[in-house]
Amino acid sequence: MNPSLSFFYFLSFLTILSALMVIIARNPIHSVLYLILTFFTLSGHYILLNAQFLAAVNIIVYSGAIMVLFLFVIMFLNIKQDHEESKTNLTKIAATIVGGTVFVILFGAYRKSVITGYNPETFDSQVGMIESLGHLLFRDYLFPFELISILLLVAMVGAVMLGKREIGERHF
Repeated sequence: MNPSLSFFYFLSFLTILSALMVIIARNPIHSVLYLILTFFTLSGHYILLNAQFLAAVNIIVYSGAIMVLFLFVIMFLNIKQDHEESKTNLTKIAATIVGGTVFVILFGAYRKSVITGYNPETFDSQVGMIESLGHLLFRDYLFPFELISILLLVAMVGAVMLGKREIGERHF
């Protein structure tokens, strides 16, 4: 068996297992740690797909920043462990309906998907690299990129203005 194929299967198994543990874990801190593991394994899939930039951004942004923020908020709120008795039957029925609907949608998308073959004559090995992504971003999508940068600047200024305290305002 091809070593990269066996690594793909191992990484896929680890990804699915850690994603299931995010849902199954009773402790919210353990759930966040399993989510970080899921993001790292997804970055491994990005590397196998020759998208090194996406792998690095996934690790830096999601695993580094957002998951640390989630962990901080969970520890800050001091959430007690949720007991099974507090869940009503209506909540369980609604969760089952939503889960079943997501399963049906994913199964339908899987049935409609077409897997194309690999053509070595037309394969471009540089498609996921930073240079080709930069050319695409700054050539074809320059205007939306600039609009997003202005939107992020406005959001940062708004966050600073909302967090700013006036003189004489009480600190809680």
